[in-house]
Amino acid sequence: MIMSMTGFGAGEASDERYKVTVEIKSVNHRYLDLNIRLPRKFNQLEGRLRTDIKKYAQRGKIDIYVNCEEFGDAGKSLRYNPVLAGEYRDSLQRISEEFGLPLELTAERLAMMPEVLTMDQAEDDEEYLWGLLGRAFSRAGDAFRLQRGIEGANLKEDILTKLDSMDADVSYIERRAPEIIEEYRERLTARIKEITDGMGYDEGRVLTEVAIYADKTCVDEETVRLRSHINGMRAALTEEGGEAVGRRLDFLAQEMNREANTTLSKSNRIDISEAAVRLKTEIEKIREQVQNIE
Repeated sequence: MIMSMTGFGAGEASDERYKVTVEIKSVNHRYLDLNIRLPRKFNQLEGRLRTDIKKYAQRGKIDIYVNCEEFGDAGKSLRYNPVLAGEYRDSLQRISEEFGLPLELTAERLAMMPEVLTMDQAEDDEEYLWGLLGRAFSRAGDAFRLQRGIEGANLKEDILTKLDSMDADVSYIERRAPEIIEEYRERLTARIKEITDGMGYDEGRVLTEVAIYADKTCVDEETVRLRSHINGMRAALTEEGGEAVGRRLDFLAQEMNREANTTLSKSNRIDISEAAVRLKTEIEKIREQVQNIE
């Protein structure tokens, strides 16, 4: 299946304590480049995300954003430190006695002393956190893959249409190339007869010139390779399986461009040149599309 490297997906999971939201965004990139932003409590799960993202993408610059919303005071508890409270009381009494100052000590005032009462956050179990994050990530990943698949299917159809157009131009060049040689021989013979005014001429010399011309303008190799690359790209686009084919398609597009350039440089006929230019135009469009394929 052809997958685009551009995509977006979002998912969430929640329970009575937390709501976890995951967003996945990607653009094209030569390799797999991951950027993951996590709340601090989920930091230990980054390795699992890096492993699981490979189920949904093999190439691309991918950003993963995780947000966690906490409900109420779930998991929090108030802790009282009686030892520290006693030390505060004893120290205040000693200050009162030494300096002859009145002591107005209440439980409320003592409780306001630093660290006497503290709010503790219970440590969440890693598997519990992964249960929430994993569900949210899986939902985001499924939406992400679906969108990339839809765009990939559109890219595939567009490229296949362009390959059909290229096929037609290659067929035209293959059909016209032999005719051009014969036309050159006829023009050369007519010109020699005109110059010699009906006198005899060396037919062997004419054939030699025609052979030299044919060697300079022959594009058989180029059209055979073009045809092979077109068929190779079509096969890569239509084959079954989950292999990423973007790099192979990019290589084939470069090779097709090389053959089209050579064909254009050898051509000295306007119709062949126009066909070669059309090939180059379609190849350039394909190369742009291929950059977005995984």
